[in-house]
Amino acid sequence: MASRVNQLINHLKTSQNTMSVHAETWNAVPLAPPDSIFKLTASYKEDTFPQKINLGVGAYRDNDNKPWVLPVVKKATEILLNDPTIDHEYLPITGLPEYTGAAAKLILGEDSPALAEGRVTSVQTISGTGANHLGALFLSRFYEFNGEKKAYLSDPTWVNHFAIFKNVQVEPVTYPYYDPKTIGLAYQPFIDTLKSAPERSVFLLHACAHNPTGVDPTREQWGQIADVILAKGHYAFFDCAYQGFASGDLDRDAWAVREFVKRGVPLLVCQSFAKNAGLYGERVGALHIVAPTQETAQRVKSQLSVLQRSEISNPPAHGARLVSLILNDKKLFEEWKRDIETMAGRIIEMRKELHKLLTEELKTPGNWDHIVNQIGMFSFTGISSEASQALTEKAHVYLTTNGRISMAGLNTHNIRYFAESLDKVVRGQL
Repeated sequence: MASRVNQLINHLKTSQNTMSVHAETWNAVPLAPPDSIFKLTASYKEDTFPQKINLGVGAYRDNDNKPWVLPVVKKATEILLNDPTIDHEYLPITGLPEYTGAAAKLILGEDSPALAEGRVTSVQTISGTGANHLGALFLSRFYEFNGEKKAYLSDPTWVNHFAIFKNVQVEPVTYPYYDPKTIGLAYQPFIDTLKSAPERSVFLLHACAHNPTGVDPTREQWGQIADVILAKGHYAFFDCAYQGFASGDLDRDAWAVREFVKRGVPLLVCQSFAKNAGLYGERVGALHIVAPTQETAQRVKSQLSVLQRSEISNPPAHGARLVSLILNDKKLFEEWKRDIETMAGRIIEMRKELHKLLTEELKTPGNWDHIVNQIGMFSFTGISSEASQALTEKAHVYLTTNGRISMAGLNTHNIRYFAESLDKVVRGQL
């Protein structure tokens, strides 16, 4: 009996020592700060103030502040649900071919010389984030950087760009993009950086509806940017999350990418259908790499397959099938374009109404033309971080501290309250 008790005591001591060792294994792991946008949304949800407004989240909301399932997506879903041939087998490693092919035509154009010559490699990804990651990983492994592995990101940019490049051992550095004095494009400093950067540098460019500023180059400026990139042998890393969502016109929003391809700029494009199809949760994206020859494109695809296999093995099918249906069916495609016009049109109307309230009715100090000159989901208001915090803490208007607002969060029910709150904070009355 005494022997059995001693065995139990020794077993407990051993277990406690083992648990202690296991606990110490992770003691050095630092506590990471919460994601700023998700933290903002969580604070908004906990707020009981009846007039609270969430202008932080980058997701479309209808005029009643509700998520909107596009009618064309509902139709495509019904078709899939009633298709007896649908199964749940793995997709190919590079994705659903009918989807990736149609997605490439959407961004590059039906008459793209690169597509006609078989120089485009397209891979289905986990939305735009996955496309950015796979593109950055591919460059990290195979691009011949001139010196250190660096990628130039606009100042500011989507904050996740920094983490994505760091995770693949490419150092993110910034180039001037936003001018707070004009609340517009810092064009000349941008061009100067393109000229002074080492040859063959990687520059990440927002194809349209720049996130977070809503400030885009003009077509003339895009042309001059392409001139310098070609002269310096730089590589254009396009991120396109808002095609059609910016202006309401799919072709207009793809102009910069198509112009660069036509002029022979070395590039890749990261594409997302989260915003323009409202498929946030389905994570439908694509990476398109334009190669100089068809033979090179085949080698690029082989290596992308290896990278994709090691990370996600095979992409998810449902969202890709939905988008494939919409892109490849003429009637559904036309309906989708009308849905896009509905979303983009509502945001444009909110820009006009906010501008009118600030300039004509409230006569808010300052120039507010940037509200209507900017494009897409986001707008940089130009207010200070202190003013942004005051709006959140005192007016229950949730926005990022850099003054960025999501125009999709405004509607006919809350826009006056926001305009009045913004007016008060600008006048120092909040």
